[in-house]
Formats: sequence, C-alpha cells, structure tokens
Amino acid sequence: MLQVLPELNSGGVERGTVDFAAELVRRGHESLVMSAGGGLVKQLEDESSTHIEFPVHKKSLSSLFKVSALRKQLLELSPDIIHVRSRVPAWMVWLAIRKLPKVERPALVSTFHGLYSINRYSEIMGYGDQVIAISQCVYDYILTNYPRIDKDKISIIHRGVDTRQFNSQAVPDEEWKARFFQSSPKLQGKPLLLMPGRLSRWKGQLQFIELMDNLIGQGVSCHGVIVGGATPGKENYLQELKNEAAKRQLTEHVSFLGHRSDIDKIYSMSSIVFNLSQHAEPFGRTVIEALAMGVPVVSYEYGGPAESLRICFPQGLVPLGDSEALTETVKTLLANKPDIHLHSSFTLQKQAEATLDIYQRAIAINKTNDK
Repeated sequence: MLQVLPELNSGGVERGTVDFAAELVRRGHESLVMSAGGGLVKQLEDESSTHIEFPVHKKSLSSLFKVSALRKQLLELSPDIIHVRSRVPAWMVWLAIRKLPKVERPALVSTFHGLYSINRYSEIMGYGDQVIAISQCVYDYILTNYPRIDKDKISIIHRGVDTRQFNSQAVPDEEWKARFFQSSPKLQGKPLLLMPGRLSRWKGQLQFIELMDNLIGQGVSCHGVIVGGATPGKENYLQELKNEAAKRQLTEHVSFLGHRSDIDKIYSMSSIVFNLSQHAEPFGRTVIEALAMGVPVVSYEYGGPAESLRICFPQGLVPLGDSEALTETVKTLLANKPDIHLHSSFTLQKQAEATLDIYQRAIAINKTNDK
C-alpha cells in the first residue's frame, strides 16, 4: 500500500499519514509512503514504514516532466493500492498509471483533506476508484461543487487520533514539567488556555488574544498559550500578534511557545483547548487530540471542528464571532470541568478499519474495470 503526499513536514495531513502508516504496519501490512521528504521521515521509518523520496510536491509544469520517471518507479514498487492525499501528487500519479496496461494498474484511492478551490485542477481528487471525505462538511462540499464526481464512490471517514499517545492517562513526568515551567515560568500556577495550530490570520489567534483581554479584564485567573510556527512567508504575523498582546497589556498573560513536538504533554497541562478558525475547516485535528486527552475544547459552531464537538462535547460550541458567548463559555468550563470521552469514530483504529474496507472495495472495482 503506497500513500503519496507532497512532503512530510508538520501539518495535519502529514501527521495523519505517518500515524496511519504505523497502524498499517501494526496490522501486518506493508506500508510505503512517497513524498519529497521532510522532518517526519525519520519517525515514519522508525515505525517500520518505507519512504520513497520523489519530487511530487511542486505546483509547476516541471512536475509533468517527471511523470515518466514516476511511472517507472511505480512499476518497480508494484503496489496494490495507491492512496493520494494532495492535488499535485494526484495529478502525477493519475497521469503515470493511466497508460499502464490494465493488469498492471493499481487501484487508486484519494482523500479530500480540504475544501479545495473549485476548478478542474482540484477535481483530480475525484478521479480515483474510491474517494474519502474526512468529514460531513467535506462530503457536502464535494457534492455541491463537483457534480461530475460520482457520489456513490465517496465515503466519509473521520480522521482518527492515536489513543496510544493521546489519552487521559498520558500525564507528563515531573522532569518534563520542571523543564517546561523553567523555560516558561509565567505559565505556572494558573489554568492554561491553549490555542494550538500554525500561525495564520484565519486560524483565529487575534480572536484568542481578544478573548484573553476579556477574561483578564473580568478578573479570571488564567494564562493564554499560543503554540504553533508561522506559515512560511508570513513570519511578520507573529510580531503582529505580540504587538497586539502588548497593546492590550497582556504580555504577562499570553505566551508564544512556537512549534512544539510535545503537544500531547501541553494538552494534558491545559484547562481548555481552542479552535477559533475564521473560515470553515474541513476537520480540525487538534480538536479530537485534546478531547482524547479529556480536555474541554471550545470552537465556533461551523465546519469540521463543530462536527466533532456535536458528537463528543457540544458544550464547547459557540456561535461564530460571538465574543460574549465565547467568554462566558470559558468561564463556565473553568468553574466546572466536565467529564469528556472521545467517540470511537474519531480513533485511529476505526479510521484504519474503515480505510482498509475502502481499499478492498477499490481493488474489487479496479479488477472489474480490467475485464
């Protein structure tokens, strides 16, 4: 089984690919992943998957000149299934395999990870034998905007969290806590409100700072923690956020920790986790990770994150842009910590089972098409 995506750096798609690859290995399958490389390759290989480095990441016409070499590589690998997770790799793989003899052509599965722009370039994600939508939100978006994609081959499979890593019993040890508070002493002794995710204007960090201003102004004891690196090319946004916090006199109440590889430990130290995206997200991985650890999540009531919360923790939903409701919800949750359980449909185990069923269906369809 070969998964193909542009790169293996940080990001929800990348982390999900690595997690799913490890789950395939645990289930006794051979797991191959093709990308242009990145920081997660070592983890992937340490967990017994094989990485094939190939330039499937450039949104450029030059990628078309690599299709022939990719076809040769795929013939050598001879996978039963190719699972594409992004548009450039999807185009390259589709062009590479469509000229193969039918008996040598692997089944093709694609995952709609996003609410892509509506054009023929994006429509490639519906060319596979089977198509996976990562949420009802994405499924509805496909049906509304891509009428040429056969709805009968689209299945909803929510992203799944690895409960071996993310669970309510995963408490960081005292040594980690000592290092954490030594590096960020302002965080000690107060309820931590965590805003995870890459730094981007639409992700809602400015709204989080406004929330902190409201809470501190009302005398609520808490500390805001913003975790995430800047989107490439938008590094000045970090300084804008710091300036906004300073303007609101929140320097002692909001900390910026940058990109962290120990987010599970930071979840466990937090009282509430937030998703305040200004545009509808297709899913929201941080939502289910935090819920798996028994931590309340607060999110606007739209898009993929709201789907997860409606099932697992509806108390965390607030109307889009309603700062008063947001503030009151946080105060209520800080006063009365709820008991939270992640629904099984958001676990990596369930995701793997459902995806393997899709693979079998794709193989069956592919064989039928060979006749």
